[in-house]
Amino acid sequence: MKYHVTNIYDEYGIAKPENAIGKLTCWIQTPNKNNYPTRKMPAILVLPGGGYAMTSSREAEPIAMEFYARGYSAFVLDYTCAPAKFPTALREAVLAMDYIRKHAGEWDINPQMVAAIGFSAGGHLCGTLGMMYDCPEVSDLVTGDQARPDALGLCYPVAVSWGKTHDNSFINLAGDDQALRDRLSLDRLVRPDMPPVYIWHTRTDATVPVRNSLVLSVALDEAEVPFAMHIYGTGRHGLSLPDARTHPANELPEVSLDMKYWVDECAGFFAERGFAITD
Repeated sequence: MKYHVTNIYDEYGIAKPENAIGKLTCWIQTPNKNNYPTRKMPAILVLPGGGYAMTSSREAEPIAMEFYARGYSAFVLDYTCAPAKFPTALREAVLAMDYIRKHAGEWDINPQMVAAIGFSAGGHLCGTLGMMYDCPEVSDLVTGDQARPDALGLCYPVAVSWGKTHDNSFINLAGDDQALRDRLSLDRLVRPDMPPVYIWHTRTDATVPVRNSLVLSVALDEAEVPFAMHIYGTGRHGLSLPDARTHPANELPEVSLDMKYWVDECAGFFAERGFAITD
């Protein structure tokens, strides 16, 4: 394993906005070149949640390690949150994707197998990355599909900005700009050429209601975007991995028994779309 931490503003020589973070933590696979001289690995960018107020450590390194164990090089972006507004976090995510692809040859990564996964508000950021990777707000940073993920994982995402949703996430992201809030609803951003999507949520999520994923899934279906979705019957918000790695051992959350397999399901969805170790 190669491990390092960098700052994307420093990497690109871009002046940091006030209070910006943009920290990227990298766990890079190191295949044995003597035995596998042409080996290439998939990669994944992890976007933790936190209501666009902070980034949760529970949805950061533990998730990266799950995918690392499955052969992925893994990257966690601690993106800038409130008081910064849109498009700061999206610009950082775009740069993170570009950074991974620019180093793909050096790090034995297949540049056509780079996924992104996000949780809660990070799921919203992940969605915007997959739908707005070429929008005007990032056109000075990247061109074409350079920042487009090849697949998305949206975990209990804050997906829609209207109706029963998580208002604080959109307040932190868009302030009182109702037009911007409307624009950033993922169901309105869906496009036929976006990446395929794996979604999971719990029916009993009281913080980010399950309708977020349900509404988004309808929009994906209408646009004929490949997707899979698993709604688990039981579980609160912010579960990440529902075990002692991310929760107190004496206070483990009540969840559906099959929820412990969500990473396998997500990785399987990616594998069906070609994500694999190749020689």
